[in-house]
Amino acid sequence: MGIGALLLLAVGLSMDAFAVSVCKGLALRRATFKAEITCGVWFGGFQALMPLIGFFLGTLFATAIQAVDHWIAFGLLAIIGVNMLKEATSTEEECCCENGADLSMKTMFVMAVATSIDALAVGISLALVGNVNIFSAVTLIGVCTCILSMLGVKIGNVFGSRFESKAEFAGGILLILLGVKILLAHLGVRASSGRKGGGGGALL
Repeated sequence: MGIGALLLLAVGLSMDAFAVSVCKGLALRRATFKAEITCGVWFGGFQALMPLIGFFLGTLFATAIQAVDHWIAFGLLAIIGVNMLKEATSTEEECCCENGADLSMKTMFVMAVATSIDALAVGISLALVGNVNIFSAVTLIGVCTCILSMLGVKIGNVFGSRFESKAEFAGGILLILLGVKILLAHLGVRASSGRKGGGGGALL
């Protein structure tokens, strides 16, 4: 997986954390640097940790499902993406956090875990795709999420929550497109292998 695809993945995954950070900024009377870095570190840290855990879980059974691994990777990304689209287009008014201005360890831990659960499944997908430097991937995901979360607090504080649903929608689209890209690349490789194999048989 190239750097471009990993960057798209990082941005897509960070959109949930960005949306919650926008809510945080909206609830805060003033978006201080402390509030921004608190959200950035918590969300970025867990967004990096979860795919790392998922990757190592995925490697445990990757060889057993090698024939359908890319279909599973595509399915996981598509499910996550569709879920984000549903949340983004939901007509229900749903506050991302009742105690929006609360930056305590307990509150931030719960929210960081909640926004990074999807990343666990993505980590499994990365293990199934293969040819991924997981440490580079999780570093990029963590840094990207940290920066966008800090930016989200500021945006929410200044502009309100108008960007929240747009962020989730964009994130969902990115993850679905990435899943399609992985699947098409796999099917292309399979097709090429089939043609080469056929040619070899003819020569024999």
